[in-house]
Amino acid sequence: MEQFGQQNNSSITEMGPLAGITVVDLSSVVVGPTCTLTLADHGAEVIKVEAPEGDLMRTLGGGARNPGMTGKFMNFNRNKRSICVNLKTEEGLFLLKKVLAKADVLVTNMRLGALQKLGLDYASLKAMNPQLIYCQILAFGRGGTYFNRPAYDTVIQSSAGVSATFEKSSGEPRFVPLVMGDHITGLVSAQTIGFALFRRTRTKVGELIEIPMFETMAAFVLREHMGNMTFEPGIGPIGDARVLDKNNRPVKTADGYISISPNTNAQAFAFFDAIGRPELKVDPRFDNVTNRTKNSVEYYEIRSSSLGSKTSAEWIEIFERIDIPCMRYNSLEDLLEDPHIQSVNFLQQTVHPSEGLIREIGLTNKFSGGNRQGFTPAPRLGENTIEILQEFGASEQEIEQALATSAIVQHRQST
Repeated sequence: MEQFGQQNNSSITEMGPLAGITVVDLSSVVVGPTCTLTLADHGAEVIKVEAPEGDLMRTLGGGARNPGMTGKFMNFNRNKRSICVNLKTEEGLFLLKKVLAKADVLVTNMRLGALQKLGLDYASLKAMNPQLIYCQILAFGRGGTYFNRPAYDTVIQSSAGVSATFEKSSGEPRFVPLVMGDHITGLVSAQTIGFALFRRTRTKVGELIEIPMFETMAAFVLREHMGNMTFEPGIGPIGDARVLDKNNRPVKTADGYISISPNTNAQAFAFFDAIGRPELKVDPRFDNVTNRTKNSVEYYEIRSSSLGSKTSAEWIEIFERIDIPCMRYNSLEDLLEDPHIQSVNFLQQTVHPSEGLIREIGLTNKFSGGNRQGFTPAPRLGENTIEILQEFGASEQEIEQALATSAIVQHRQST
């Protein structure tokens, strides 16, 4: 078991490829915090700006030991510091702009009208900080029919075609039961910020980045499924039939499920031998990749109905021996105890200073030049307000005045 910040003696500001980069996180819930979590995990100094009521995920994210500190909030907001500012006050806005004047990156998913009203739009901030990388995460892209409409992940999944893939597969539109659009858009945002920071090393100036969730998710769906409709006119129905097949799912065994993907000829032929159907190797429907693709419905039907005679462990042993990609099915509970997860130290027990013993998710990517070490815990609301303002040049008088008028809030025990 490790204490937060105690993994080694190196300063966390000197670890990871983004060490020395200051990010102001003016976002909430999942999409923006996913972006800034990625930046923070790789060494950036992330300052999470919260209103007096705090990020919605502090209460919306499920169970908590203490008010305002749900497990979900903690998973998206480690390695950040929290400054609590009331942007409806002149004092609060003035102090936040002191921080932004020296920041490298701003990430926000606030709507454009609100940002302009506060003087926090790109044009206003560029004038006082020409090197600022300004990343605005939008629901829908500027200039489009839907621009400036509000949206959450389910709205994006439904409108961008994610739910349509379920309808084609099962006959009923559904949502992926995780906020996938937020996750993907957040990761794309972090990626583009990295690109912009690289360009800034050559140009010495910042820039505006706009990341629309709708177009981002539509691109993911259509790259996968536009297929025949890539050609003009189209040469067949839209959608990858293999991926959309109702039997493209974990396969039932005698005691559970496994996933299996025999795609190459060698894998498919070995699979036919393993299930006792060697004649399928010369069946014109299945004798090569092209024909199996054309007859994917029948191929998946054979696959889904052939594994009921043996247990999952027995099939996995057979398929591993003949080099067919396969894995056991994990429930969410199983995933926490998965042997690979344990062997790579993916989940670590750590002690949060206010929330006690917790599980911490490890980094999934490694840099030979060094990863960030010594993670810090997700902050309590306004935990770092005063120290951050002092670091960015606010005077004692300015801070005291802002505290007196509730323009800023230092940590309190509940939200």
